[in-house]
Amino acid sequence: MRLLRFPILVCLIPLLALGACRSGSRDGERAEIVRPSAAPAAAPGVFTVLLDTTKGPIHIDVHPEWAPLGAARFRELVEAGYYTDIAFFRVIEGFMAQIGIHGDPAVNARWRENSIQDDPVTQSNTRGMLSFATRGPNTRTTQFFISFGDNSNLDGMGFSPFAQVRAADMAVVDSLYNGYGEGAPRGRGPDQGRMHEEGNTYLRANYPELDYVRSARIVPN
Repeated sequence: MRLLRFPILVCLIPLLALGACRSGSRDGERAEIVRPSAAPAAAPGVFTVLLDTTKGPIHIDVHPEWAPLGAARFRELVEAGYYTDIAFFRVIEGFMAQIGIHGDPAVNARWRENSIQDDPVTQSNTRGMLSFATRGPNTRTTQFFISFGDNSNLDGMGFSPFAQVRAADMAVVDSLYNGYGEGAPRGRGPDQGRMHEEGNTYLRANYPELDYVRSARIVPN
């Protein structure tokens, strides 16, 4: 397995116990709604997801025929309202923009170990493609990345694209804030362990320039 040669795409999750989750807030109420299923239902034909971001709208065309399990998980997350107030926490110029750790630690606790099996890689990780991040075989959960350029070197590592940003909206993706670069400990960007434990409270206090997905919903093609 060659994954460790490209650790920047791995979802770095330190072996830390999750802190106690606070409820009663708006985020706490959402945490009670968002629950993973044991096996997400298969997605139908091609469908479109609209990400309302702090930089503008991003339309994503999801192709279940490319990666059926990945497409089904993405649909499940969108329909559950998971991608609400979620940061693009790892944006590396010329490489990719990564997102998918929830701003509420209680929601992270429910989803972070609810993984799906791998899909065969049928498409290449080229500009505008979406693939789930992974920390090894059969570990895809909620994090995905959008490629800025040709990342076809990732194809042989099992990163299976399941969707593509419409070409007209890639200007929005290109404009996502990338000033923090790689995440800790390799760079000065957010620490994923702290994100899981502290959520958006940690991000807003320490990384105020990050862009966010305000909401995600399925729209007509």
